[in-house]
Amino acid sequence: MFLKEIRPSLPVSEFVRLYRIIDFTFPNDEPIPPKLYTPRPEHCLQFFLTPTVIDVLGKHISIKPKNALLAGQHTFVNNRTVYKNFLSLQIVFMPGALYRLLGIAADELTDRFIEAGDVIGPAIEEITERLYQAASHQDMIAIAEEFVKGLACTTKKDSRAIDLVAQQMLRLNCSLDHYVSAAFLCHRQFDRQFIRRIGITPKEYLKIVRFDQAFRMKNATPQMSWFNIAIACGYYDYQHLSKDYKAFTGYSPSRFFAMDSPERQLGFEEVY
Repeated sequence: MFLKEIRPSLPVSEFVRLYRIIDFTFPNDEPIPPKLYTPRPEHCLQFFLTPTVIDVLGKHISIKPKNALLAGQHTFVNNRTVYKNFLSLQIVFMPGALYRLLGIAADELTDRFIEAGDVIGPAIEEITERLYQAASHQDMIAIAEEFVKGLACTTKKDSRAIDLVAQQMLRLNCSLDHYVSAAFLCHRQFDRQFIRRIGITPKEYLKIVRFDQAFRMKNATPQMSWFNIAIACGYYDYQHLSKDYKAFTGYSPSRFFAMDSPERQLGFEEVY
């Protein structure tokens, strides 16, 4: 199993937050549990180099990716079926970067998966084939970097202060008023620009950031109590955390944590 996040090179770091390679090989023919893919503060271009099925639970549809999917900000769990071999490369963009690169309002991608070729064109099929033929994970990253550099040469929208503020929201535990002030906007302007560039309201975004931190903290430190995780991640108390868990996953924190996953079957937890 290979599961790693790789930082981008300096020339594309304005647009790319990280690359994520997921390479699973299951050693026997035991049933593989589905992957309950949680909401996370991400806009992503994901290349699928082996078959998978994505059940979009909130919309009751199933998707079998052709080559690559553009994924906007998601607000609920998706169910992903993988098989004995699974290989995928994700390009996780900086907040606001996908809007800048493609010129598509982010709220048009919220809770949606779109075939990347329908937006970016035939280059997606070529890149997918090159990734499939790549001799190593390092070569895959080099191909992805080259692709992003090409997109960056035709950037559709300029950077704004709100893009940097959205990046700060990923790691700083501050009030919404603080972020609005940092963007030099009034609340109404901040909300309008944020929805256009990120896809959801800033209040919803902060809820997903906080939920994602709690989800990964529990996976990384399973011995830590839910109460302590709640406090560490900025929740008022356990009930506050539990309310968000049920809103995003449909389950209580302990029930969701107990569910099996492909990583867990291979002896790992999702902390990436």
